[in-house]
Amino acid sequence: MDLFGVSMIIPLLSHHVKALGASPTVAGIVGSTYGILQLFSSTVVGSWSDVVGRRYSLLTCLLLSALGYGLLGMSTSIALFVLARIPVGLFKHSLSICRALLSDLVSESERPLVMGHFNAASSVGFILGPVVGGYLTEHEGGFYTSSFTCAAIFLINAGLVWMLPWSETLVHRNDTNFRNDKNKHCHDNHCSKSVHNGSHANRHHTMLAADTEPGSRAPGKHHSGLRWRDVSLLQPAWRQLSSVGSKIHMVASSDMWDLFLVRLLMAIAIMLYYSNFSLAMEERFSLKPKMTGYLISYSSTLGALAGFLVGPVTQLYRNNMPALLLHSTVLTCSLIFLYAAAPSVWQVLLTSTFFAISTTIGRTCITDLELQRGGVQASGTLIGAGQSVTAVGRVLAPLLSGLAQEFSPCGPPSLGVVLALAAVGLLLIRIPKWDGRGMTKTAIL
Repeated sequence: MDLFGVSMIIPLLSHHVKALGASPTVAGIVGSTYGILQLFSSTVVGSWSDVVGRRYSLLTCLLLSALGYGLLGMSTSIALFVLARIPVGLFKHSLSICRALLSDLVSESERPLVMGHFNAASSVGFILGPVVGGYLTEHEGGFYTSSFTCAAIFLINAGLVWMLPWSETLVHRNDTNFRNDKNKHCHDNHCSKSVHNGSHANRHHTMLAADTEPGSRAPGKHHSGLRWRDVSLLQPAWRQLSSVGSKIHMVASSDMWDLFLVRLLMAIAIMLYYSNFSLAMEERFSLKPKMTGYLISYSSTLGALAGFLVGPVTQLYRNNMPALLLHSTVLTCSLIFLYAAAPSVWQVLLTSTFFAISTTIGRTCITDLELQRGGVQASGTLIGAGQSVTAVGRVLAPLLSGLAQEFSPCGPPSLGVVLALAAVGLLLIRIPKWDGRGMTKTAIL
C-alpha cells in the first residue's frame, strides 16, 4: 500500500513543478530536496525506532507522510510544493522501519526468505501505482486527486498499525543452534532479552540473549512492573536524542565500512544502468519510447517475482550470505557489461531478465549481512544507515551519468561496470576477514 500510493505521485512530480512555473534548474533543485532530506534523516529515524519502538515510530512516520502528501495536494505555488516535500523527506521511512520490525520478529535463518517476500510485495505496489496515477492524471485536477489519494492511503496504513495486534514483550527466535549457543553463554548470568515492537530493554547486554516465554522472568532476576513501552514513552526528549546519537556513533565507528562501501558502489552502478536507459535504447537501436516502457515494465515485474527466489537461493547456499553476495555482485557486474556492449535489443532483453533477479538478491543479501554483523539490537539504525548510503548514490548517480553521457550513450553503464568491479574486488579482500570478526553472533552495538 505504501509504495502503491507513492508510485502514483513520483512520475507526476516533475510535470507538476514545471506547471507551477519552475525553470529546469529550479525544478532540479526542488527535486533534489527529497533525496537530501532522506540522506540525513534515514539513520536518525531508524535509530529513533530502536529507542522508542517500531509501533510509535511507524505511526509518526505514516501520519507525517500523510500530512506531506496532503499539502502536496494543495500546492498551488513552488514554495508550498517545497514545504510539502519537507515532512515526506524527513519521515518517509515506513518501509525501513517495517524491515527492522521483520528482522526483530523472525529468526536469522528465516530473515532472507521473509525480506524477499517483503520486497516482492513492495515491487508489486510500485508496478500498479503508476498505472492508477496515469489514469487519474487524464482527468482535470488529476495530480491533486492522486496526492489526496496517496495521503488517504498513508492514513489507512496508520489506522492498520494502530488497530492490528502487536507483540508486546518478547521476540521469538526459532533458530535452534543459535538459541542453544546463546543458552550456553548466558546460563550462568541468566541473560534475558525483552523487547517491545523491536525496542530492546536490556541495552547493556551486547550479546543477543536467550529466548523466554512471554511474561516469564529470568531466574534470579527481579523485574519491576514497568514495561519497556512505558519506559520508552516516559523518556524525555534529551534522553531519546542521547540514545539516538549513541547508536549512530556506534554504527559510524564500527568496522562495517566495507559493507556500506559495497552498498554505495553497487547502488551507483545500478542507477547508472537505468539512468539513460530510454535515451540509450532510442539512440542505439531506434527503439520507440513505448517499447522501452514495455521493457522496463517487464524488468520490474521480474524484480517483483525474484523476491520469492531469495529464500530457495539462500537455502541452496546454506545461508552463506557472503558467498551469495559475492556471486550476485559478479553476476550484476557481468550483466551491466553485456548491456553496455549489446549489439541487439534481444541481448538487452536477456540481460534485463537476469539483471532484475541478481539485483533483487543482492539487495536482500547486503541488508541481511548488515544485520548479521551489526546485531538486531540496532536493526533500525543499521537499515537507516544503509538507506542513507543509498541516498548518497541517488545524489551522485545523476551527476556521474551526465558526465559519462558526454562521451557515449554507453558511458553510464560502462562507468557502472568499473564501480561494480571495485565492489567485487573489495568483497574478495574483505570476506575472508568477516569469518574471524564480523560474521559472529556477537553484536557490535
